[in-house]
Amino acid sequence: MFLKKDYRNMLKEFKRYWKNYVFQSLLAMVVIFFLLLFIDFLGVLVVASIGASTFIIFAMPENITAQPYNIIGGHLVGIIWGGVCSQIPHSGAIECAVVYALAVGLSIFTMVIIDTEHPPATGTSLAVVVQGFSLSIAVSVMIPIIGLSLIHVIFRKQIRNLV
Repeated sequence: MFLKKDYRNMLKEFKRYWKNYVFQSLLAMVVIFFLLLFIDFLGVLVVASIGASTFIIFAMPENITAQPYNIIGGHLVGIIWGGVCSQIPHSGAIECAVVYALAVGLSIFTMVIIDTEHPPATGTSLAVVVQGFSLSIAVSVMIPIIGLSLIHVIFRKQIRNLV
């Protein structure tokens, strides 16, 4: 079946938790708006991974991948491996694909080993290796990630899993 729930159950769940759906979606929108005002938009790819983290934090706040340790640690791992791999010479399509894949693979491996699993952070590693490491990119990722993690902690009693 295409949908995992039928429409009646989805409607029933929405009626029961509509305030959470609205509150958490609006909170995510407001928080990400203000956080993105303070970063330098150096990379569309980096912003995309931050958007994915925002979804996990506000739609699945109880999930292990939404915990601040995982969010912050995962993105740090992504920044580090993306930066390291960006130093490997790569110019042709095959070389680029190998280096980009290496950044993602090493990020996954490291996150799993040190228990900082956060799927959007592999997008961060890919964005950093594609764009090349810079302190501006690292700061542009970490400011909103730390801010999102802080909001997650502050509102942990008001938000619930929506998925």
